[in-house]
Amino acid sequence: MPDQSAAEYRIEDLAHHSGATVRTIRAYQDRGLLPRPERRGRSNVYGPAHLDRLHQIADLLDRGYTLASIKELLDAWDTGRGLGGVLGLAAEVQGPWTDEEVARISRAELERRFGGVPDEDALAEAVALGVLEPVPGIEDEFLVPSPQELAVAAELHAAGVPLTAISVHLREVRQQVEHIASRFLEFTTEHVFARFLEHGPPTDADATEAAALVRRLRPLARQTIDAELARAMRLFATLHLRHHLMAEAPPKVEEELATVALPAGTMQAVRRLVGAAEAAAFVHAATEREVHNRTLETLASNYAKSTEVDQMD
Repeated sequence: MPDQSAAEYRIEDLAHHSGATVRTIRAYQDRGLLPRPERRGRSNVYGPAHLDRLHQIADLLDRGYTLASIKELLDAWDTGRGLGGVLGLAAEVQGPWTDEEVARISRAELERRFGGVPDEDALAEAVALGVLEPVPGIEDEFLVPSPQELAVAAELHAAGVPLTAISVHLREVRQQVEHIASRFLEFTTEHVFARFLEHGPPTDADATEAAALVRRLRPLARQTIDAELARAMRLFATLHLRHHLMAEAPPKVEEELATVALPAGTMQAVRRLVGAAEAAAFVHAATEREVHNRTLETLASNYAKSTEVDQMD
């Protein structure tokens, strides 16, 4: 068996063994990511260290690092700071944040679970949202990254919610949850992880400690959301029940049409957003939503005041 430590490569051989192209290897050299080869006469000679470095770069690119970030990490490595802790931290952050396991489902099973009627538009929307992922090379077979999410959609559809409404709802929820996740990360970075990151790439020991903190803090985000969602659902479910079942029915009045003057700039913005044909419907829907939100705020405020009075008694 040849001595790998004594191996020598021309640039074409290095490209073959590393999987990188000759052009890429030269680009890495120009950016300072790869040490210059040894010059022998008119030839450049590369060694095992160059091959190892190319494998490191490829691994970091697969983990989502940019070339600029990779250079910082490799510079730290070259000055004697380890990469093991940093890569362990990256693995902890980029690993699964749920206990769910990816499932598979066929088109026939999907149709059975969602009413038995093929719906190509709904299927395309599910793929666009990432609820389903086509299995490469296998027609009518899909991966399900979150079986729980698919099960929720099936239950809502069985209860009478249209698939289009479920998709709209999921997009709204996802946007709000992504905002919450971003704020949680900003909060923990400021108060927990700043000391590990403020001086560039962390040391091996700091990265290992940070990875342990990620493991400890990761469940807290879900626990916080679960607790707050339960509190909010109980509050607003109670308010909705009171509003619809306990309040006296308002007297019926004939709906009257009224003309309301809006600033020309406002209407121009609405027309650019939804088109002239839908402008009036958009203004009407926006007004109805604002009235609904104000009603909920009033009900919540009244409920909170009544609770305070009950506690004082």
